[in-house]
Amino acid sequence: MVLALTAVTSATALVFGLLSWAPAPPEPARPLTLAEGERLAAVRVTNLRDLRAGVRVTAGVDAARIELVGWVDWSRSLLYLDVGGPGAGAERGLVQRAGPVLVIRPDAVAVPTPAVPPLVPPADRWRLHRLTSGASLAAVLDLLLGLAADRPDVTPAVPDGAARWIARDTVAGGPVDVLQAPLLARTPPAGSTAAPVPAVESSGTGPDRQTRYWLDQDARLHKLVTRLPGVGPVTVTLHRADRPTLRPVDALGGRPGLPRALTDAEQRRLDRLPARLRAQGGVAVTLTVPTGTDTNLRGAGWLSWTARTAYLTVADLGTPDRRTLLRRDTAGLARADLPAAAAGGGTAEEPGRPPLPPPVGAWRVSRSGGDDVSLLVDAAVAAGSVGPHGAAVRVREDVTAGRAVDVVEVGPAAARLRYWIDRDGSLRRLELRTRGNAWAQLDLHRAVVPRLAPVPRPVAKPGPPTPRPR
Repeated sequence: MVLALTAVTSATALVFGLLSWAPAPPEPARPLTLAEGERLAAVRVTNLRDLRAGVRVTAGVDAARIELVGWVDWSRSLLYLDVGGPGAGAERGLVQRAGPVLVIRPDAVAVPTPAVPPLVPPADRWRLHRLTSGASLAAVLDLLLGLAADRPDVTPAVPDGAARWIARDTVAGGPVDVLQAPLLARTPPAGSTAAPVPAVESSGTGPDRQTRYWLDQDARLHKLVTRLPGVGPVTVTLHRADRPTLRPVDALGGRPGLPRALTDAEQRRLDRLPARLRAQGGVAVTLTVPTGTDTNLRGAGWLSWTARTAYLTVADLGTPDRRTLLRRDTAGLARADLPAAAAGGGTAEEPGRPPLPPPVGAWRVSRSGGDDVSLLVDAAVAAGSVGPHGAAVRVREDVTAGRAVDVVEVGPAAARLRYWIDRDGSLRRLELRTRGNAWAQLDLHRAVVPRLAPVPRPVAKPGPPTPRPR
């Protein structure tokens, strides 16, 4: 009976306790402490120190919403993302950005929800792309790359209440503080008298439009919620433990390396390259040139070092039904514009080789050309007669067509050339840094090169007969 009475009493007390229990009220919002302000000011330095992070972004609402999944590498100002969502438009697919240069691999039939990109990006179908001014994607990419700096930002002023502590929360990385403040300011360069400016101007001044940061005790940012002009609400989630080394695509220079001086064996292979190319005679070539701001060229043809001649069909992805025939020889540079069917056919992405003999048409002849295609073809033809000029640096080891190669870079900074030389001393690829800061490639394939007949020269029209003297 005593035990039963004790149990009933305990149960009654428990029920009354549960009915009368109420959770502790949340801690009210308040201005930042000095330590919290310093942590907020150190966010971008911490990002740069941590080098990379996985990222997931949702920007905009309804039909204009875009979603991004991938990685950001703050140490190299590099982004690698899959873009989806109903507002993705022409940018749906894979995107890489290195500094100001943006390349996309569009996929119009991709599912609306983006997925984590493949760590080794596909090698084909990348093209230089220009985002329209004010585009949602442009603002979001700027925001992601702007989350890193090499020195702390200005500490938010504590007394004025512009920056506030909001709440405590828990994320996958552990406990965090939720802080509310304007977007972090860019710190002016050392010695500058300019005032700090917001990284991105927020729209509106109400508390619901303030940026919120989910920040741990080590000044690591785990989540960011803000608003961007012309975009709307933006949520950025960072996965701090997901930080693989990213590989830029060929148009952005390829994977990183550790540049060093050439060894004696590498220098000998480079010195002997002209003689080896002349002995080889010629090759078939394919051309990939991202140039200007959003012009993407593809080409195919032949190169003969014995005849010092190159003959290619060049296609522009923006005008898939037209081709440009290009011939470089000792007489100069000749071009002719033709319909695709009359210039080798194929697709704009993979054009066919040029017709033989060269068709009769309106060939434009000049001594030289200053565009990126002409410079790359000229360098390829000249490689069979003279060696590279300037100090050479081995950028990295790489693989092309199943062959290990040394990537050797030479030339001035404004016109850098890269020679991909295999261990047998054969040239497998020639790369040129274009004026748009992308990289163009001329790939060389062993093949029997046909006789490259000269282009038809216009026949001089007979003038009026000269009158006979009387």
